[in-house]
Amino acid sequence: MGMIAYLVVLALTGLVIGALARLAFPGREAMTIPETILVGIAGNLAAGLVLWALIGRTTGSILLSVAFAAVLVYAIRRARGGTLTQPPQRRVR
Repeated sequence: MGMIAYLVVLALTGLVIGALARLAFPGREAMTIPETILVGIAGNLAAGLVLWALIGRTTGSILLSVAFAAVLVYAIRRARGGTLTQPPQRRVR
């Protein structure tokens, strides 16, 4: 597989995992598509590292990847001033 194809597959996988993680929380999350892709990639990487450390396997499950990405989405929501059930309020300038 070429490098460009690998990057496209990585971006699509990150988008799917990030979107599923965003769906785990109610309300509209103010994240852009590139942020969603990065959260999905980070969740996938974290799940792979945890599985490698615990089991010695390098292939992960999509459920664990979505769970780690959901934790990241929650951390981003809390950092922006939201709660578990309420997204952050938009600031009016």
